Amino acid sequence: MYRRVVGTNVPPASDLLVDCLEVEGVEYVFGLPGEEIEDLLFSLRDSEITFVPTRHEQGAAFMADVHGRLTGDAGVCLSTLGPGATNLITGVADAQLDKSPLVAITGQGGRERLHKESHQALDVIDVFEPLVKWNTQIAEPEIVPESVRKAFKLAEYEKPGATHLEFPEDVAPEETDAEPIPLRDQVRRPDPDPASVERAATLLEAAERPILLAGNGAVRTRAADSIRALVDRLEIPVVATYMGKGAISDREPASLMTLDSGPNDEAARAIDRADCVVTVGYDIAEHDPEGWNPDLEKTIVHIDYDPAEVDRHYNPDVEIVADVGAALRAIDERIPTDACSLWCRDLHDRLLESVTRPPEESDPTSVRNALPLLREAMADEDVLVSDVGSHKMAIAQSFPTYDPNTCIISNGLASMGIAVPGALAADLSVDGNVVAATGDGGFLMNAAEIETATRLDCGFTIVVFNDNDYGLISAQQDEHRGEHTGTELANPDLVTFAESFGIDAYRPETWDEIERAFADAVPSDELALIELPLDE
Repeated sequence: MYRRVVGTNVPPASDLLVDCLEVEGVEYVFGLPGEEIEDLLFSLRDSEITFVPTRHEQGAAFMADVHGRLTGDAGVCLSTLGPGATNLITGVADAQLDKSPLVAITGQGGRERLHKESHQALDVIDVFEPLVKWNTQIAEPEIVPESVRKAFKLAEYEKPGATHLEFPEDVAPEETDAEPIPLRDQVRRPDPDPASVERAATLLEAAERPILLAGNGAVRTRAADSIRALVDRLEIPVVATYMGKGAISDREPASLMTLDSGPNDEAARAIDRADCVVTVGYDIAEHDPEGWNPDLEKTIVHIDYDPAEVDRHYNPDVEIVADVGAALRAIDERIPTDACSLWCRDLHDRLLESVTRPPEESDPTSVRNALPLLREAMADEDVLVSDVGSHKMAIAQSFPTYDPNTCIISNGLASMGIAVPGALAADLSVDGNVVAATGDGGFLMNAAEIETATRLDCGFTIVVFNDNDYGLISAQQDEHRGEHTGTELANPDLVTFAESFGIDAYRPETWDEIERAFADAVPSDELALIELPLDE
């Protein structure tokens, strides 16, 4: 067993790594302890960083994922070797496809045994290689500063994503006099190419029915103010991807909510009628472009930090690769005020009315019917973290969002189980109240993190939409085959389960009771669970 060197003034590599994390501004490291990271854990104990022991490595990675998405600073997750490292994978991959900055650190056995088969030893570098922007083994103490700085620089650089560092247990206690690398200004994209801006403005002016499609990057790059300024002046309608919700307030007349919004897919029909689509921070991983450009007939202007991915249905006429906000401001300055018009003005009013209308007493208990009451209980700046399942579709389509980064939906990897650990991270990252909206399937995948939340004295509300089924899959099977199989569940008593953690839990049955439960729990600083059994 390796131990840190005692009785010397030269610090071990594990102290240096933690010093580097402090220089990067890290506040929390989420993870599980393990033998091979013992030195690192004690170095963290003696630092200003809070190590948060979680109940599963997947939960730790989801916490780092959501922390990175909300703050823009890389979240950090930590595990030991072997099964600890492999358990991180889903959350790390989620961060990569959702463009959330994350740094994963994994322990490893001593270097003297990695050339042969040995206990719990896997080639973790190769395992992580296709899942991250960059990863490396810290094979010598002297390379700790460069390795950590590069991991954070690449994780946070547009487009953000995940990076990974492997730290062998025999490197951690080795002495080193290396120093952390100081931070410098973040790398910025150049101003947009004037010729591309001119071409984009010309296409936009010529369009009869232009529309702006706000993607993940519109929110992630803090470009919402530039979008709102352009839309306010030119009156261009805006439709968002699930991850672009909040780029423009859904109260604004220009908002058509998301691509799938409306009881009869009105937003999809609006983008179908559009002749020019200006995409802002849009990734095709969020939403297949074939869905909104099936006939390859639309004029497309691509504005993002990276060139467009090659896709038959997404082949932009103009690509402006630059700072997104600067590109929008340049286009705004170029186009006269009367060049565009809000050609689908009435649609916004119908959409907003349909999703804010409270349920009537006789209405069935469904996610869509509950959302107006939940929205009413939440302030504009409160954060909803949605799990993945049929409820996610309802939230994406029918939950009005008024500020950027206040409706967190995983839609790149779209992994179940993110809501509870994600809400914990959100509670540590934002000032507003937080709601975890989840189904019974996703909830029980990481429900053990309720204990982590109680230990940290976190306060947020967990809303479990319970249909005792993997409901989204059932619905799809029913649509395809007229029946479903392999989806039914037998859940425990979720109220009793939640109360066993020492938190308040409710199972309201009427709409009045549901409304009161939301109104009492959501603004509270206490951790609580509300179970809503759904009607068939």
